[in-house]
Amino acid sequence: RLVVAFGQRPALVPIQVPLPMLVALRSARQSFVDLCVLAGQEVLRGAMEADRAALCGPRGKHDKQRRAHRWGTAPSEVTLGGRRVSFERPRVRSVEGEELSLPWFEWASDRDPLDERTLEQIAAGVSTRDYSRTLERVPHGMRERSVAKSSVSRRFVALSAAQLRTWLARPLGDLDLRVVMIDGVVFADRILLIALGIAADGTKRVLGLREGTTESATLCRALLRDLIGRGLAADRAVLFVIDGGKGIRKAIAETYGRLALVQRCQLHKKRNVLEHLSEERQPNTGRILNEVYLQTTSLELARRRLVQLASSLEEEFPSAASSIREGLDETLTLRELGIDDALYRTLRSTNPIENLNGLVADYTRNVRRWRSGHMIQRWVAMALTEAEKRFRRVKGHEDMYKLVAALDRHQREIELDTESAVA
Repeated sequence: RLVVAFGQRPALVPIQVPLPMLVALRSARQSFVDLCVLAGQEVLRGAMEADRAALCGPRGKHDKQRRAHRWGTAPSEVTLGGRRVSFERPRVRSVEGEELSLPWFEWASDRDPLDERTLEQIAAGVSTRDYSRTLERVPHGMRERSVAKSSVSRRFVALSAAQLRTWLARPLGDLDLRVVMIDGVVFADRILLIALGIAADGTKRVLGLREGTTESATLCRALLRDLIGRGLAADRAVLFVIDGGKGIRKAIAETYGRLALVQRCQLHKKRNVLEHLSEERQPNTGRILNEVYLQTTSLELARRRLVQLASSLEEEFPSAASSIREGLDETLTLRELGIDDALYRTLRSTNPIENLNGLVADYTRNVRRWRSGHMIQRWVAMALTEAEKRFRRVKGHEDMYKLVAALDRHQREIELDTESAVA
């Protein structure tokens, strides 16, 4: 006898050991997995027979109060180890002729474990073609389904499409979001804009995505409007951390106006400046930029040193000088807000969202051909869902209150300016 628990309903289920199981016990070649599967089948049959007895009463005994009758068996399937396997289901019909379900069969035939296994395998980097090879084999002669490449692909398409719809509709109104990072990921000839939010307590949340062909203002504007429609506050100050793309910057200004404070990624700025210099001038210029961005805590001194650096490069490298001057103040926004230490190092670049982009690339590495924008969105949404499971609060989250206070102060200044203008 075996004690089996179904929900909160433990039961003693007597089973008979069939001849194939005895053969497996005696055979050194029969795997332990085969033994477990055969035992599991017998346990399931015994449990279903117990369910049928509860509905129909004891077998072979006349009962005028009988509510249902045994009605033979029917070929069915149950979920087992990431696949569907054939199984004979006992049938029960009520005295009125209605087919009745057996709780144990409903549990065993649930497709949720199959769906979960599929998503776990793909998240682990298993291709749809190799899916069946990663599963434990079933005993010889047992028919299995849902393991072929086409079957796994169809299942993943359906699951990822449902996940995408749910993911894109998630409300954002309950999140106290004060920082939004926006960056693009390139897939073949498409680009996907991704927005990452940071709440007042330092927790991260992927907010949304938008697919297009370029990082245009139109694409970013559509992304921001979608976020606002789902609850992202548009009436309070927000810090945007971006790589400096003109389209993204324009869309932020058009959507948030003066309420948007922009921190340009210092790493992108440094990289852009150095690309305009000769190899001989790059080390010294890079050192100066590092000192300004990382060691100079005085806003005015940092601004003055950047202006001096641009002037020193003007004659020989005018493009580098122009790059330094372009968006100069926005590379120092955090200094202007009084943010320093670990939180400053976290928010001074788009690294948090670029790390996320790296996880997306790793998740989608088995895809050889992107057939459509919807396919890109499905895969990226699944990748971001997996990535969110690993999220931790940002480094320096203990100082988020300083950033929140600075943003609120900035908003009050705008409100006072508006009131003065109206008066």
